[in-house]
Amino acid sequence: MVSSPTFATRMERVPASFLDTLFAVSQDPEIISFAGGLPSSVLIDVPGLRKAAQDVLGEEGCTALQYTTTDGYLPLREFVAHRYRTRLGVPAEAGMIQILNGSQQCLDLIAKIFINPGDRIGIERPGYLGAFEAFSLYEPVFVPVRLDADGPDISSFSRMLDEAPVRFFYGVPNSQNPSGCTYSDGKRREIARILEGTGTILYEDDAFGELFFDNRPRAPVKKYLPDQTVMSGSFSKIVAPGLRIGWMFAPREILTRFNVAKQAADLHTNLLSQMILSRYLTSTNLDEHLRKITRAYRANCSLMCDLLDDLFPEGITHTRPEGGMFLTATLPSGIDSMDVFRRGITKKVAVMPGAPFYTDGGGGDLIRLNFSNTDEEKIREGMFRLARVISDQQ
Repeated sequence: MVSSPTFATRMERVPASFLDTLFAVSQDPEIISFAGGLPSSVLIDVPGLRKAAQDVLGEEGCTALQYTTTDGYLPLREFVAHRYRTRLGVPAEAGMIQILNGSQQCLDLIAKIFINPGDRIGIERPGYLGAFEAFSLYEPVFVPVRLDADGPDISSFSRMLDEAPVRFFYGVPNSQNPSGCTYSDGKRREIARILEGTGTILYEDDAFGELFFDNRPRAPVKKYLPDQTVMSGSFSKIVAPGLRIGWMFAPREILTRFNVAKQAADLHTNLLSQMILSRYLTSTNLDEHLRKITRAYRANCSLMCDLLDDLFPEGITHTRPEGGMFLTATLPSGIDSMDVFRRGITKKVAVMPGAPFYTDGGGGDLIRLNFSNTDEEKIREGMFRLARVISDQQ
């Protein structure tokens, strides 16, 4: 008789992942899915990446297929730092950049170096479920701060800090996941003012900062709070998620500890992917590529918002993002988002229910809709199906 394995008690605190359910749903080709978080597959520059891969393997194959340093491929770190300086006006050097296996790895390793069991960390309400899952392994106490259309509620934010020490506050200021909302510049400055001089770090997740529909950069909070801010970014949303390349931009004191944790976790990020990406970025016009992406996303988002206004029953409201890949809709009174999800599957349309974006039991009236990985025809048909699902429940 084989005994059951004994797992660490921390596993009991990790919330059940809704992602497995979403992946199972996505296997049905008849389902139109607005539930996932994928960038557009058709906008990935496969020819450009193929050429970059051929050049790297042809010219530097032995180097690309060898071990490397933990902090990452220097030319790629220099590219990221240069873009911070020229695009956002933020002083950055390659030595402040750490290359990661996607920005999701930053969530895990920041939690590993900062959180002791029982420590308080601030999060947005609603917030990114992938962050909740990553942080939960280290057994923190989540302190949700209400998110308004222009960023965190400042009174709630201040109260979070006044009640007890907070290790860090995690936020997504640009085209937030799930809401699509963007912090105003005033809120960014106020958050920096409140945090300055405290022992609390700001974790600024900038996964969507390059995807504003007007292609106009917004000043990061890090610009106003440089010595207390960890900032992460991702090439998954703007080049290709399969490369699994992200980065962290942080003060050197934090990077030193972070580098130790990363080395213990994986030695280094895939060097071949780093070198292919670096070659691609130096041989293509990234800004032109981004304009192509944002034109498509802007059109999809506008269409989805218009259909929410035109097709759906009274009582439903929604955000209207300035960029990114997501928006949220608040359902009419008495309609539950999990019921919408379940019934939607029977009508061959999938949405993300709101509960996984809350750590305190909220989200029953909220759904998240992804508009990036689809086309106009599917958006029209999928929204028509979804409208019928919601109307039938009234």
